[in-house]
Amino acid sequence: MEDKAGYLMDNEEENIRLDIKTDPEAVRTQAQWCGIRPGMRVLDAGCGAGITTAILTDMVQPGGTVVGVDYSKDRIKYAVENYGRDGKTQFHIRDLRRDLGDLGQFDIIWIRFVLEYNRVESPDIVKKLAELLKPGGYLCLLDLDYNCLNHYELPPQMDRLLHRLMERLDREYNFDTYAGRKLYSYVYDADLEDIRMDLFAHHLFYGSIEDKDVFNWTKKAEMAASRLGDLFDDYPGGSKAFSEEFNRFLYDPRRFTYTTMMLCKGRKPFSRLK
Repeated sequence: MEDKAGYLMDNEEENIRLDIKTDPEAVRTQAQWCGIRPGMRVLDAGCGAGITTAILTDMVQPGGTVVGVDYSKDRIKYAVENYGRDGKTQFHIRDLRRDLGDLGQFDIIWIRFVLEYNRVESPDIVKKLAELLKPGGYLCLLDLDYNCLNHYELPPQMDRLLHRLMERLDREYNFDTYAGRKLYSYVYDADLEDIRMDLFAHHLFYGSIEDKDVFNWTKKAEMAASRLGDLFDDYPGGSKAFSEEFNRFLYDPRRFTYTTMMLCKGRKPFSRLK
């Protein structure tokens, strides 16, 4: 594996993409499943641009706090400027692959859409985060499975290219197309108990589609094309034609697209005192 360092989706529009694509109601539903409630201290591990952290902060009021951490200085700067002025939300630059013990302990640790970008390090990240739980606290992992590959009815050449593209991202950029199905094993191996699993439809597009969703998907395609441009050498019209055809596919009301989101949570045993 040739591991390209850095966040796969990093570009000057990424903060905006993260803001636009986040569905506050979906976040609240997932957070309720995780057990987030007023008065808790919550860690948003890999908080990105901060919008999810802000939603979680609302949910732990009154009396709760949320700490958002991300390794990107740009993400944290954006988060502080847009979501960190209430005094109830803290943002810190931290790398989840490093020691986080200075942050203290938490009732719930939430890690959403992060492990898919850290395929190799995911088991170690989960074990490190589990050590930050208070006894009886829950670690909650939320991620996608079979990412970017559930579309009907794609032209055969486009379908083949998408599969090749995801294989290359996994191999060369430490991405994990199949992150969701691995969450249970990560939590199990971290010696947590009362493990629960569920799955939701993260994307479910049929008929009309909103512009914000097209923006999210086309931005993903653009970033992949910019990093793996040689894959498009044999594609009729190259990467530009692929992007245009994929855009037309998304706007086609006959199209059907979905993405499965896996949720897994486990509790730190009360006997494991630190």
